[in-house]
Amino acid sequence: MSMKFIKGFFVMSMRRTTLFVLCAAAACAAGLVASNKAGLVEYAGAQKEIVASGRTQSVMDLKSLARRRGLYAVGAVEGLDGEITIFDSKPYISKVRGEAFTVDDSFDHGAIFIVWSEQSNWRDIPIPNTVKRYAELQKFVRAQAAAAGIDVAKPFPFLVSGTPAEVAWHINVDRTEGKPLTKELFMKSKAGYVIKNEPVDIVGFYSEMLSGVFIKPEEAAIKPQDGITNAIHIHVVSHTGKAAGHIDDLTLGDGMTLRLPTPGF
Repeated sequence: MSMKFIKGFFVMSMRRTTLFVLCAAAACAAGLVASNKAGLVEYAGAQKEIVASGRTQSVMDLKSLARRRGLYAVGAVEGLDGEITIFDSKPYISKVRGEAFTVDDSFDHGAIFIVWSEQSNWRDIPIPNTVKRYAELQKFVRAQAAAAGIDVAKPFPFLVSGTPAEVAWHINVDRTEGKPLTKELFMKSKAGYVIKNEPVDIVGFYSEMLSGVFIKPEEAAIKPQDGITNAIHIHVVSHTGKAAGHIDDLTLGDGMTLRLPTPGF
């Protein structure tokens, strides 16, 4: 083997190593983390880590999810500057600006936490008119998923469509005044809204095992008398308005539809 070949191989190896180190350093500098898989979902970052660290830097560039088909996701924008909702690969990134809010349809944003799933096949299930409130919806989703053969012990996505009587929802907005994020400041950093009798799509994720990751351990809509803990994270996208964000509570209307994934079909 010639010295010229050995030298060339060594230089090429050094270049590859340098490139790898530079890429890794860039990822670390951006605060990026590897995604995790569980059940029918993937996720990056965690709500509990945000509060524990007091930091709101991005853990994922949404552009890494672009061009994926059948993509559904919910999350929060870096810096507590908005909400991430992706419905069938179309992003709805809502941010508070002054007294109003905007909704951007690009992937040019970072997430401090996000959960997503890629699903092309869904099974429609009519929601009985007796199912109206948040806790009732959570119980219905679990029961129908179990009946459909989905392992409810593992996370899975679901959709709801129709016209709710009312949806109370919010958008994250930084109200920390430069202070490290705490649970109290996290709860304060929200702008609340209400929509009534508007046709919507709801993107939801169910999980009993990842509380504090992308499921809030406590949700105001879950009352002690409900006999359950919160296990869903749901976002709304309005058909007629520009509403898009995290659902705090809701009252379903008549004739709404639950959609559950049918992997492998």
